[in-house]
Amino acid sequence: MAVRTVLRMGDPLLLQKALPVAAFDTPELHALIEDMQDTMRAMDGAGIAAPQIGVSLQVVIFGVDKNPRYPDAVQVPFTVLINPTLTAVGDEIEDDWEGCLSVPGLRGLVPRYTRLHYKGFDQHGNGIDRLVSGFHARVVQHECDHLNGILYPMRITDLSQFGYTDVLFPGQDIQED
Repeated sequence: MAVRTVLRMGDPLLLQKALPVAAFDTPELHALIEDMQDTMRAMDGAGIAAPQIGVSLQVVIFGVDKNPRYPDAVQVPFTVLINPTLTAVGDEIEDDWEGCLSVPGLRGLVPRYTRLHYKGFDQHGNGIDRLVSGFHARVVQHECDHLNGILYPMRITDLSQFGYTDVLFPGQDIQED
């Protein structure tokens, strides 16, 4: 369909709680997901949330196969996740570097739960119920934060670990998420 413009930090829509999807398997929902896929792929992203392209609905997509921006990442299956609920499994938290298409050029060290149980629906209304860990858990938490008006810099606990990618990682070819 189309590569859409990604809203950047500072846009008020990114700070709002997204509305739940009421109707599944509709032409409008399929078109939204196709635009999200086109946008995510064009930017080599690991995921994207509907609010990032200006649509205040609880829809995220994510997936990592072989991505030049995540050369060491474990594969994450492509997933459409609608109206998600997330539950941490255990108390273990790990800090790792994150970036965001809505916060271009910057990276930060973000604490996230290492194990996660998430539920929701796909675009057809079929239930999704997964227990995940590691990078997969991090990606889901990052994307679902967008549905609650949270950008990753809001989760950083040590702002000395937040800065421009080219300054933090000189000489490395690291792009934004």
